[in-house]
Amino acid sequence: MPVKEETATRPNLNEEDRFMISELFQEQVAGKLRKLHARSGVISCGFAGEKYRHWLIQFRSAGSGFEIVDFDFDERAEDLGLDL
Repeated sequence: MPVKEETATRPNLNEEDRFMISELFQEQVAGKLRKLHARSGVISCGFAGEKYRHWLIQFRSAGSGFEIVDFDFDERAEDLGLDL
């Protein structure tokens, strides 16, 4: 079965990238999501820098904070400002 071209060229995040994005998510984004009473959702990783602007994270509430459930790449993704 042939591999789809988009799958073959799809970028990957290594463990170091995932860890760095997770840390920045907790430091910069989680507090804003709490203020917005968020429970779960999908958000662009643009907060981690231009290199990650097309990456999305799926998050959900976990106790008094949030956890990242999954990472996905979408070349059409756009950053959503959460400045309150």
